[in-house]
Amino acid sequence: MDSSTPADVVLVLNAGSSSLKFAMYASAGARATEAVCRGQIEGIGTTPRMSAKAADSSMLPVPGRAATLNDSRAALVLLAEWLNETFAGARIVGVGHRVVHGGLDHDSPVVVTPAILDELRKLEPLAPLHQPYNLGAIDAVAQRLPGVPQVACFDTSFHRGQPAVAELVPLPAELRKGGLQRYGFHGLSYEYIATVLPDIAPAVASGRVIIAHLGSGASLCALREGRSVDSSLGFTALDGLCMGTRPGALDPGVVLYLFQGLGMSAQEVETVLYKRSGLLGISGISNDMRDLLASDAASARLAIDYFVYRAAREIGSLAAVLGGLDAIVFTAGIGEHSAVVRRRICEASAWLGLQLDLAANDAHATCISSPTSKVSAWMIPTNEELMIARHTGRLLGLVGASQ
Repeated sequence: MDSSTPADVVLVLNAGSSSLKFAMYASAGARATEAVCRGQIEGIGTTPRMSAKAADSSMLPVPGRAATLNDSRAALVLLAEWLNETFAGARIVGVGHRVVHGGLDHDSPVVVTPAILDELRKLEPLAPLHQPYNLGAIDAVAQRLPGVPQVACFDTSFHRGQPAVAELVPLPAELRKGGLQRYGFHGLSYEYIATVLPDIAPAVASGRVIIAHLGSGASLCALREGRSVDSSLGFTALDGLCMGTRPGALDPGVVLYLFQGLGMSAQEVETVLYKRSGLLGISGISNDMRDLLASDAASARLAIDYFVYRAAREIGSLAAVLGGLDAIVFTAGIGEHSAVVRRRICEASAWLGLQLDLAANDAHATCISSPTSKVSAWMIPTNEELMIARHTGRLLGLVGASQ
């Protein structure tokens, strides 16, 4: 073990259908801050590739055999072997997982038990792109590290406690009894931004803030005094904004038409809604905003136009919920890296009193609004893994991974 490698570590996993993000944090010291290492395995099942960085952002050597990975379980085996080789002697004392849906019963992170797993598996139909893989990673860790405690951190938890009208799905009461309500997602990302905003932008942190988590999955969250009061995602991760392969808000009659008019099966409709719509469905080219911005195709421009249109429309909606707006924060892949998308959304939201500083935006500065703007605009990179590490450390009593 290298002298710079801590003896005890907390491992954080964010497992998806085609990717596995990971980070490792020291469990010694006053507070988890920088990761000892972080990385990801992308393109699982198609063109797998692994990358990893050390705490100083230098690239770490990774095995070439990542190109042979066929499924997420194989990716987890490779990651375990790589961690053992790269950080030999380090002891994993806890594993924290991002779990997308916590349902009605989980408003905070929990230590995983067989009973908890059974509850969470029942929620798989509500998040088919995420939940099965999140739980699969928990199963795989339990088999490989049977004595190590695991913690599930939910993307829905941050939104619990919203006003009743924000959580309501307006269907008959007898249907709503089983937990049919709006939950909201991307909560770990929103929680992180809410945690750092008082240091970065103290003048607006306790005010009326909209956070725009814009990535392959995209949503908005309205905050008042640092707490979620509404969000664009609802019962499932299909609502609200246009996303990489998901449509966002959709007339329920469209879904009925897919069943009744086109005779599609439930599996076919699920595939359309989760994997073939959104940016990919509109453009017919890609679900990646970078590809669309680089394309001259009219369908690519239309997909970008719709993405911006829906974001600006939802910002107006949440500003109404808040009774005005003090700040907007951009985060996640598109929000952090696309100056073009940020600019277009801010321009469409200028009626709220938002004036963009074009040079600051192009430079990816933290504050991207002009000094005279009534509504300030910010770009803050998110860090869901750090939030998971802190929750895991706190719940397991690991002092170094807690706040």
